Amino acid sequence: MMSGRDRKRIAVIGGGPVGSLQACFLAKKGFQVDLYESREDIRKAEVVKGRSINLALSVRGRTALKHIGVEEKVVSEGVRMDARQIHTPDGKLYSIQYGKNGQYLLSVDRRKLNETILTAAEKLDVGLHFHHKISRCDLQTGEMVFQGPDGQEVTAKADLIFGCDGAFSTVRRQMMRSIRFDYSQTYIPHGYMELTIPPKNGEFAMDVNFLHIWPRNEFMMIALPNADKSFTCTLFMPFDIFESLKTEEDIMKFWHENYADSIPLIGEENIKQTLLNTKALPMISIKCSPYHHENSCVIMGDAAHAMVPFYGQGMNCGLEDCIVFNELMDKYNDDFPLVLPEYTKIRNPDAKAMCDLAMYNYIEMRASVNSSWFLFRKKVDNLLHWLMPSRFIPLYTMVTFSRIRYHVVIKKWQSQDKLVNSALFAMMGASALGVSYMAARKATFYLNGHLSLQGLTVALAGARDFFSKSLGN
Repeated sequence: MMSGRDRKRIAVIGGGPVGSLQACFLAKKGFQVDLYESREDIRKAEVVKGRSINLALSVRGRTALKHIGVEEKVVSEGVRMDARQIHTPDGKLYSIQYGKNGQYLLSVDRRKLNETILTAAEKLDVGLHFHHKISRCDLQTGEMVFQGPDGQEVTAKADLIFGCDGAFSTVRRQMMRSIRFDYSQTYIPHGYMELTIPPKNGEFAMDVNFLHIWPRNEFMMIALPNADKSFTCTLFMPFDIFESLKTEEDIMKFWHENYADSIPLIGEENIKQTLLNTKALPMISIKCSPYHHENSCVIMGDAAHAMVPFYGQGMNCGLEDCIVFNELMDKYNDDFPLVLPEYTKIRNPDAKAMCDLAMYNYIEMRASVNSSWFLFRKKVDNLLHWLMPSRFIPLYTMVTFSRIRYHVVIKKWQSQDKLVNSALFAMMGASALGVSYMAARKATFYLNGHLSLQGLTVALAGARDFFSKSLGN
């Protein structure tokens, strides 16, 4: 096998956002790259089948797009979301900010994102082969067999194959047959279904710069804004509840009990027809190892680490895969025999950690946001981050607004969480004894949203010293 820049021909299997982005990275380095996609060219398609959950683009994904010069275009076509807006069962609203002022998510249309990256790949002279569904590949020889546009067999050969062909990856399946390969998959007992809130009088029907959430403990609905002033709603719910809604009466009774304020927005007839005529789709979490086969094959994106969508990191994580691989290429001077095993070593623990965090965030979104303690802790965490921005970083901020490695995020979060909970319980005990009565009043004054710099300084000077010393250790 050739190494470094002598390796001229690279095949990327899968023309989604991750595959097309990785093709761009490789083409920019001067390699000869061919991209194979089983579907038609989505830039020419009237309807694109497959998942259509909107993407919440954040720092990791944006950084990857910046590397190939398309970030500004994608951002200009997206809609900014500054906070979560919570819809209570009685129709009341309150918001939970994502991070500091100026930190926001971007609601992005999956198809537009994919089209933009494909066009960038085409401009970099990547060979684009649509209607090429891979049926098998030989990881030793690099020979690939596709079902071509007319159903005929098409063969091709590459020195290095990138499997970016999704959660049910053919390339990964071939790796599983070829090497000692650890693999696990989990279907959660919840499915999802999409609905639409159309524009109202040509404008957004709800507050626009929010990710809207209807948390109902066991299930939830979310809505993300679109550039055409509609909202894409996604209902996440256990399959047995979906299956229990058999009639129009069942559906509307359920909707009035749980999502009454959304009925005039979505429309009663649309709700009934969608629930009766649409099948709830499953969600899967996949972990596996390794991500490479010798010097001949690598898997990325959902092929390596499919995750449930509740942290909005599935696509961001996949796009970041491309940055990590590119950084290793720079470090090892494009020497693939060194890059591939190092990619598995570095990326595997991070992707597995993110799969776990995605599972955790479903509980937070559908249930924890209803908890007074959770909301109180959010304020405490934001306060500590304001006091010590480099030492105390809230979990969501680390995941969404930084490129701190995911497995490091979990370790840091657990350490911070233990420390803060211990300190809060200690403060509560001291307050009950009257030792910190004045400090508690000052802190409460701040946490209720009224910032007094003088009072805050008096109340939290000791706490700041305590947390600084503890976090410094």
